[in-house]
Amino acid sequence: MTSEIEPPKINRAVLQQVIAGLSDGLILLELDGTIAWANQAALDMHRIEAIEDLGGDVAGYRRRFTLRYRNKHFLDEGQYPLERLLAGEEVSDITIEVSPADQEDALWVHTVRSMVIEDAGARPDVLVLVVRDETPRYEAEKRFESAFNANPAPGLICRLEDQRFIRVNQGFMEMTGLTREDVIGRTVEEIGLFADCDTGEDALNKLGEGRLIRQREALIPIPEGDRLVIVAGEPIPVGEEACMLFTFADLDGRRKAQNALRQSEERFSKSFRLSPAPTAISRLQDFVLIEVNEAFLQLCGRKPEEVVGRSAAELQLWEDVKARKAVEQLLRDNVPVRDQPLAMKLKDGGLAECLVSAERVDINDEACVIWALQDVTERRRTEDELIEAIETVMADTSWFSRTVVERLAGLRQPTRARATSAGLEDLSDREKGILALICKGMSDVDMADALHLSRHTIRNHVASLYNKIGVNRRAAAVIWARERGFSGSSR
Repeated sequence: MTSEIEPPKINRAVLQQVIAGLSDGLILLELDGTIAWANQAALDMHRIEAIEDLGGDVAGYRRRFTLRYRNKHFLDEGQYPLERLLAGEEVSDITIEVSPADQEDALWVHTVRSMVIEDAGARPDVLVLVVRDETPRYEAEKRFESAFNANPAPGLICRLEDQRFIRVNQGFMEMTGLTREDVIGRTVEEIGLFADCDTGEDALNKLGEGRLIRQREALIPIPEGDRLVIVAGEPIPVGEEACMLFTFADLDGRRKAQNALRQSEERFSKSFRLSPAPTAISRLQDFVLIEVNEAFLQLCGRKPEEVVGRSAAELQLWEDVKARKAVEQLLRDNVPVRDQPLAMKLKDGGLAECLVSAERVDINDEACVIWALQDVTERRRTEDELIEAIETVMADTSWFSRTVVERLAGLRQPTRARATSAGLEDLSDREKGILALICKGMSDVDMADALHLSRHTIRNHVASLYNKIGVNRRAAAVIWARERGFSGSSR
């Protein structure tokens, strides 16, 4: 028997039936089990060139080819489709894996069904096995399966018919801590996929209709609690079944970060409100105050509505406008301010001596400034009282020893003296003369009379001297002179 053998003669109606199936592979079987004929498609599907390579008859076919079901169970003798067809059974769309008996690593997938061609007397004349090559489709499904399992993005596939999950990938199991046994065979409702979702009912309706489920947030129950995700569903076929592919984006890390941020903001807010130090927050752009604490309001003597929404300039908060502008410019240049002395104008008309610290900070993506104030009014008042007492006893310093002068300097300098590098040699003759008269305890009037100058001129000379040596009081000038061994007695 060769590939040149003529197919059996059949009537026109039978011929039409055969022609209708020529897009598939056709294997014609005689009633005695002999393989009578096969079309080229059937040969190509078996990766052979001649009809003889099919084995000649049913037994020969079984020896030439190994058949398995899709679950990898081998077909035994009597279970081959050709054998069942010969036994008079109807074969209806059975999917099998086919391999040459001597090359089981080569594999292709066929779906087979039977036809019986009858003669003019309506008696079976020829048995036909119709073969459809499913190899490309199953290879594509295999590639999809591999990609689905290897994809790090969490994924699930459920069957639309009963909404039970039939696939779960490693990404989903790692995200949830669930095992494959925890998922496969369970329904969407049992897993609780949309149980805690604002639009869960809409998602379930679309699932029931087999429609696209657009992205939405959901909380998936897991052994440790729940997991915040974005979930979306897309209808896909898996094999012959209509299914839904669910993909997920894990938002739990973002949720934890948001919770940590919220807790941090709560701690900051509480610390800000309860801090005993006057504290405020302003925008950097215009220095408008956006939040102040109770200590700040108590210090300035104002209510929140009088302060929030207005800038320090509008409130005329600081006595020294030039110093305020200098501080604001430092902050614009991103230079932190530390313990800057500024006098706050209070609502009752008084002044509060403050040490101001400020630094830039981003709040809700907006550049802001956080201000921390230290009210040193009482401390300065105590210092002033101490200085006045020192000045009183130093009206005549000629009887103070150098040791006493140095101790007085130790009390005076840490809080008031400005750093200066000026020495006696830097003073003009006039400034030395003025310093000598101050050391002798002379007042401005006395110096004006002694030098035959106006009091205004004397005040200017004193101010120039103070500025050069870094002091602002007579007692401090006397201490500065004593430290350098200058008493003015030689003049």
